[in-house]
Amino acid sequence: MNRRDALRMLGLSTLGATALAACTPDASGGGAPKGDTAAKTFGFTSWSLNEEAQKGAVQAIVDAYATAKQVKVDTASFPYNEYLNQVTLKLRGGQVSGAIQLDISWLGALAAMGKLRDLSPQAAKGGYTEVARSSGQFDGKQLGLPWTTGSIGLIANTDLLKKAGVDGLPSTIEEFEAALEKVGKLGGGVVPYAAATKAAQLKDILPWMQTFGSPLLNGEEIAVGDDASVATVEWYKKLYDAKLIAPDVDRFDARALFAQGKAAFYDDAIIARGVVSSQAPDKTLTEKMAPLARPVLKAGDTPRALLWGHVIVVVDGEGGDAAADFASFATSDTATVAGFFEKVKLPPTTTAGLADPKVAGDTFTTDWTEKITKTATPNPFWRYAGYAQIESTIAEQVQAVLVGQSSAKEALAKAAETAKGLQK
Repeated sequence: MNRRDALRMLGLSTLGATALAACTPDASGGGAPKGDTAAKTFGFTSWSLNEEAQKGAVQAIVDAYATAKQVKVDTASFPYNEYLNQVTLKLRGGQVSGAIQLDISWLGALAAMGKLRDLSPQAAKGGYTEVARSSGQFDGKQLGLPWTTGSIGLIANTDLLKKAGVDGLPSTIEEFEAALEKVGKLGGGVVPYAAATKAAQLKDILPWMQTFGSPLLNGEEIAVGDDASVATVEWYKKLYDAKLIAPDVDRFDARALFAQGKAAFYDDAIIARGVVSSQAPDKTLTEKMAPLARPVLKAGDTPRALLWGHVIVVVDGEGGDAAADFASFATSDTATVAGFFEKVKLPPTTTAGLADPKVAGDTFTTDWTEKITKTATPNPFWRYAGYAQIESTIAEQVQAVLVGQSSAKEALAKAAETAKGLQK
């Protein structure tokens, strides 16, 4: 998997000013739906139809539905890195209708345009897990049906931990630090925790801030800079100074270190197994990979993780009824979602789908779902079109602390002040 593929699968892209402008609220978006909502022809827009690894599996779902329901589905696709910009511009101009695949981090941006159908009736009968259903909710409405739901979480190399004398997987911050210190004594270029330390990926510190007790956002008030987030950054700095985490590491560096057997822990999405497998000289490494719940501040706390995944939304207009039914079929029909998992290894979003033998027999997926995704939550900043800029502002200030240019308190106060101007 190359850098672009990894960005696509993780839902990480750099959106320029044009894309962000296209995501701003559209005052003209309200009113009655345009076109015949009962029409038997509808559109389906998806970046997966533009990707070699998934387009066959996605097209099979489209064809199966069209045949079974005797409808026509007009498909369209754009490359992932251009997708949000293209979709928002076409939606604003009334040039796209029907069902649309979305990264969950983009839902707020499209919802602000006021053109998406409330899919609560479909969600109520879909059998989705609670966390999956929540990924498609915005401002009290069910605007998306979850297609695949995962999370960004911690992965351990159990072989390295065993060599370091670490008994079991750590469940608290105290146990985690103790494990890092033991791994640090192995030497040989091993990085105990290949945590993000480059600004481009330092948003990984946000679930750690939540772990320490920061809500990140209180209503509309930026909470970064509170005592809990300051304590988090000071802890991160302590790990950095003790060489338990390394300088200048992003997701791709971390994957490379882990694949080479040079990192005991790192953060990634559920796609990590496939990525590491393709890079690792040791072809048994994937058998030594273990997903673990993020260590908590004190026993009994709920582990924190960042929600990750895709939803299908529906434009309230031409063919909207059939498009909503298609979105339900693609995301909740058990045979369909289990077959899709078998082909592309993206976890289903329904209880029945997760229980299907094709999925339940995959230990890594079931462990990840139970230990990490079960308590994952959306990034609270996703409600803003400028969420990526807010994350970057925080990341840059955290990096300033790591390299000794600022104290945690001063840096986060500055980040919070800048972020206030990006809440649009």
